[in-house]
Amino acid sequence: MSYYNDDENKQQEQNESVNSYSPLQERLKREQDEENKRRSKKSGGSKAGYFLSGLSGVIIGALLIWLLVPSMTNQLPSQSTSKNSDSESTITQTATEVTSDIVTAVESVSDAVVGITNIQEVSDFWNQSEATAEAGSGSGVIYKVENDLAYIITNYHVIEGAKQLEVTLTDGSKEEAKLVGSDIWTDLAVISISSEKVETVAKFGDSDVLKQGESVIAIGNPLGLDFYGSVTTGVISGTDRAVPVDLNADGNEDWEVEVLQTDAAINPGNSGGALINIAGELVGINSMKIAQDTVEGLGFSIPINSVIPIIEELERNGEVKRPTMGIGLLDLTDVPAFYQQQTLKLPEEVTTGVVVSEVVEGSAAGNAGVQQYDIIVEMGGQKVENSIDLRQYLYNETDIGETLTIKVYRQGKLVELNLTLTEGTTV
Repeated sequence: MSYYNDDENKQQEQNESVNSYSPLQERLKREQDEENKRRSKKSGGSKAGYFLSGLSGVIIGALLIWLLVPSMTNQLPSQSTSKNSDSESTITQTATEVTSDIVTAVESVSDAVVGITNIQEVSDFWNQSEATAEAGSGSGVIYKVENDLAYIITNYHVIEGAKQLEVTLTDGSKEEAKLVGSDIWTDLAVISISSEKVETVAKFGDSDVLKQGESVIAIGNPLGLDFYGSVTTGVISGTDRAVPVDLNADGNEDWEVEVLQTDAAINPGNSGGALINIAGELVGINSMKIAQDTVEGLGFSIPINSVIPIIEELERNGEVKRPTMGIGLLDLTDVPAFYQQQTLKLPEEVTTGVVVSEVVEGSAAGNAGVQQYDIIVEMGGQKVENSIDLRQYLYNETDIGETLTIKVYRQGKLVELNLTLTEGTTV
């Protein structure tokens, strides 16, 4: 027997020994084989399903891209288009000229609003000499051209105490100005310059027809000539306003100015400037502003209907001639109660009136027998409570040469006097 035959016999014996199972083992083996076949089929089906699903997704995605890409070609960024847009991009600018009623109104008047510089004498301490220096600036409005002169309205306090006056026009040129006339009570003044460079004159409107809520525009030079020709807008807040003012800076109110109230911004330097309506007509001369930390949008302007008669008289006479009594005034409310009883000997029921602090010799009051310490309580049948009442009645209700009946308390007794008013610029 060969070696190889022995090997083959051994292998056969091993196979036979392996294939020899008990019936139970063979049944279990068959069940295992069947289970393996089922798992094999299931695994193969799942992989096929995954493959088919993936293939379907790829096909559908390709179709969508094929359909959408042509329409998005111009929207997709690319290196070449980015370079072109960077090199060719420019900023687009439009030039739209906007015109409104306010713009039109301002254009029609703005060249008539000028700057006014008040130049006063000052003392040079080191050289012991006099020199001139700018004391302040304000605004003015050209309202008339006549005989080679242009006439300008402004405020009295803008030109007060000036040694020289200088007017700055819209083109920046400066003209020497002359004072035509001024009036402290109305805070108005008129100055004149050469009309050679003047091209625009403001047109007067009618302040009596203004209504609350009506649009108005203020033009002037707030805070100096650096803000020349500034424009602010607002409305008429009130048409019949009376604002008490202290004219001589003594802390006492001397007069009540009839003004228009507006919320258009009016600041120092705007004084003397124009208040115009939407038609570009001059309806007021800006005069003052209540400057308090708690007050905003409260500006005042002298109505043009009150301005016109004053500036006409200033042109004629250089001043406003008013009737005068020739006395000094002191409100009774400013006198301590002790002096009211002991010196003036007033009855307790008399609490208001005007004390005559002095009498000018040869004046209307002096000729009528008015004495120092008389207390005026009535003029022309109207009650007088303070010096503002007296001035307003005297300046607004009487004329020069008129004989006026007044009632005064003198040493506790009521005395009636008649005086004939004379011409003057003070009470």
